[in-house]
Amino acid sequence: MKKEFLKDFIQEFKEFAIKGNVIDMAVGIIIGGAFSPIVNSLVKDIIMPPIGYVLGSVDFSNLYIALPFKSQHYSTLQEAQDAGIVTINYGLFINSLISFLIVSFSVFILIKFINKLKREKKEEVCEEIQETTKDCPFCCSTVNINAKKCPFCTSDLT
Repeated sequence: MKKEFLKDFIQEFKEFAIKGNVIDMAVGIIIGGAFSPIVNSLVKDIIMPPIGYVLGSVDFSNLYIALPFKSQHYSTLQEAQDAGIVTINYGLFINSLISFLIVSFSVFILIKFINKLKREKKEEVCEEIQETTKDCPFCCSTVNINAKKCPFCTSDLT
């Protein structure tokens, strides 16, 4: 009984792994991992400086709340952490949130583009089918456009 269960389990796993689901997921994770430094650089080096400038030269990565509240103020987050102060790093959270929104938007645009390509391909296939077939007016079956008689009801199609 145990051997059959194990054998079935291994067979089911092989089918799952070979179908492509695992491979597609692995490729997505690898590309996502490679895409992450690009997005982080985009946020840190391109997007955040203008936002910080518009908001009065605010550097989000240095926005924090020191705990306890009465502790000495430090000009950067790194200084506070080096001094052993416990901090709530909400500026880094803002950077992460913006990164997430950019990645989400990028994936949305990519999926939208892929869906558009799929729709165009499907429309091309449908046009080819419509050009090579017609419906029998008597039995409503789909037949070859060049057919003289319906193969289903034997009616004349001329």
